Amino acid sequence: MNITSGKLKLTIAAVYLSLLFIGLYFLFSAVDIKDLTSYDFIRSKKDIILQYKEENFLFLTITFFIFCIVWTLFLGFATPLLLFSGFVFGKWWGILIVLISTSIGATLLYVLAGAFFRDFIEEKLAPKFSKLKELFNKNDTVYFMCFRFVGGGGAPYPAQNVLPVLFNMPIKNYMIATAAGSLPSMFVTVAIGSGIEKIIDENVELSFIKVISSPNIYLPLAGFFIILISAFILKRIFFKKD
Repeated sequence: MNITSGKLKLTIAAVYLSLLFIGLYFLFSAVDIKDLTSYDFIRSKKDIILQYKEENFLFLTITFFIFCIVWTLFLGFATPLLLFSGFVFGKWWGILIVLISTSIGATLLYVLAGAFFRDFIEEKLAPKFSKLKELFNKNDTVYFMCFRFVGGGGAPYPAQNVLPVLFNMPIKNYMIATAAGSLPSMFVTVAIGSGIEKIIDENVELSFIKVISSPNIYLPLAGFFIILISAFILKRIFFKKD
């Protein structure tokens, strides 16, 4: 029975990794990264994207929602999703879509990682985060929410998503802490994406002065620095090293 279970886990893990690499291959084959970072390219496609959104709002919302779940499940970073969501849907609808979808994707990744990659995660992450175990045992929801809020102490987003495997965190607590802890920083990033769309809508040439002087940008940035300072204080209080 154990041998059969082990083979099943190995098969599922292999399928997961195969799909991950295939997805990355087709992504980078179909998308030119230089275009995605080109202001002129983004400005030229803005009207097409927003017109499509107006004509197919429900379809685009559902498609993007599912894409966010899959992207997070396959170890994608959150920032591109947040900026795109703000750019296309605006800050309020955008944060609602991306917060719920990434929380679901992160939870699915957590369950998958706990079932099939627990040994690997413990080997790689336990030496770095073993000191957090005592804190998580006290109140895993509160401390994981704070951990999310402080940006995972510098840990990449995919690593943050699987870290609670080390502490056997209940799924319900994980999802609540993920959504609540991620909300402030995600909202700021979504608002920046929305601000970029408004700057492009004014048909101005992109420059540091014009960007930083726009309230659509400097207000979210001010919020970001407030979060950064608060995160630093929380990190010193709750995650200080012995």
